Amino acid sequence: MTIRFPVDGRTRKMFIDGAWVEARSGKLFETRNPATGEVIGRVPRGDAGDIGLAVTAARRAFVGPWSRFKPFERQALLLRIADLFERHWEEISQSDTTDMGMPIVRTRANKLRVLGMLRYYAGMATAIHGQTIDNSLPGDIVSFTRKEPVGVVGAIIPWNAPTAASVWKIGPALATGCTIVLKPSEEAPLTPLLIADLMNEAGVPPGVVNVVTGTGPEAGAPLAEHPGVDKIVFTGSTATGQAIIRASAGNLKRVSLELGGKSPVIVCADADLDKAVPIAAMAAFANSGQICIAGSRLFVERAIHDELVERLGKFASALKIGDGADPSTEIGPLVSERQLDKVEGFLKSGRDEGAKIVTGGRRLREGNLAKGNFVEPTVFAGVSDNMQIARDEIFGPVISALPFDTLDEAVERANATPYGLAAGVFTRDVSKAHIVSRSLRAGSVWVNTYHAIDPALPFGGYKMSGYGREGGTEQLDEYLNTKGVWIKLD
Repeated sequence: MTIRFPVDGRTRKMFIDGAWVEARSGKLFETRNPATGEVIGRVPRGDAGDIGLAVTAARRAFVGPWSRFKPFERQALLLRIADLFERHWEEISQSDTTDMGMPIVRTRANKLRVLGMLRYYAGMATAIHGQTIDNSLPGDIVSFTRKEPVGVVGAIIPWNAPTAASVWKIGPALATGCTIVLKPSEEAPLTPLLIADLMNEAGVPPGVVNVVTGTGPEAGAPLAEHPGVDKIVFTGSTATGQAIIRASAGNLKRVSLELGGKSPVIVCADADLDKAVPIAAMAAFANSGQICIAGSRLFVERAIHDELVERLGKFASALKIGDGADPSTEIGPLVSERQLDKVEGFLKSGRDEGAKIVTGGRRLREGNLAKGNFVEPTVFAGVSDNMQIARDEIFGPVISALPFDTLDEAVERANATPYGLAAGVFTRDVSKAHIVSRSLRAGSVWVNTYHAIDPALPFGGYKMSGYGREGGTEQLDEYLNTKGVWIKLD
């Protein structure tokens, strides 16, 4: 396989208007392998000027040749992109693993989801339609609606899943006929640049997809504020999401936000613990806990609390920690030293507030792990709802176990959070499954499983976990305007 974007420390360019360009300032920043600390690339440090060029290119493409693409042409383009992704999946996987630390077994396993997303959007490209609606006005007037692309989309993505996050934003833009300016996280910018290269090879017209690398304040904020952007779609922290809402007020941009979470997992006494333990553990530990839907609050019915916590601790302590490039690694590094410091702060807070560490709880500094950002998967017991580790999003491999006595109590406590992104329930009782899933205030509820995401199902949050949906027909509506048309017949 020819590696078109080797992660070998070389200097990259960003992608604007179908061309590879440097930042106008000439500035660069480094990106490092979080498992080794080695510099794996240098990318342009774009700013407001570069964002302006990308938005201008996107607007020119939107009103130009791209506007004349028929639905089947957009569909064919998305299918070509999917085929290229499939052929280059190993390189995409290695790029994600090296840039942000996700174990290679997980990045490889994301193939089905990402290709499914691209092919789902391809199918939806030919299924966009309005309605013919009878009206009650006097005379002979025909009324109908049209679905039209919203325009130029600004997309700001996090570092924890560069490939999936990029496709989740670019795919619906292409399907609906929008154009897009993508600002990847400065912590993991390499895979989005590789994706831009693949899209260029697939025949995406100049200006339709642009990727501007840079920091949040220098590139992300100008994108959110730019008057030439019609819609902002953002995945990341709640605080940044609130800033984006304020920035969008200038021209009343459409906004979709998928924000933070503090997701509860409820394990009932009748659950199959052999199945519940590994699923509940990886609900919080997958991707080293760097997932917005991490099931970090584990509510356990008191009758089985001690047994489940003990088994959970044994499972966590047996997980292999290491460089994500090793196929046997189950827990990779945190993305950066800054994130590691944040997680260590939470571990200290848990200890200081009186929680008991069942397993884990420390940074790993031995041998081959010494130069990386590694922390042990950690299980806390003796946690109360008001402790910081039970309230705040950690974005690290940390579980807080909390006993409960009644199901009503568990649901009430699970909902007692400003977040509402996801939740899980383990029970063999079908009635309980329906009652609890209906009662939990969260955008996704999984019963006897976790992390199940499909392109055809909408995904998003309640409360301060954001608004708007990704996936399903609901996501396509986020990228479309509805126009009412009235025609008086003679």
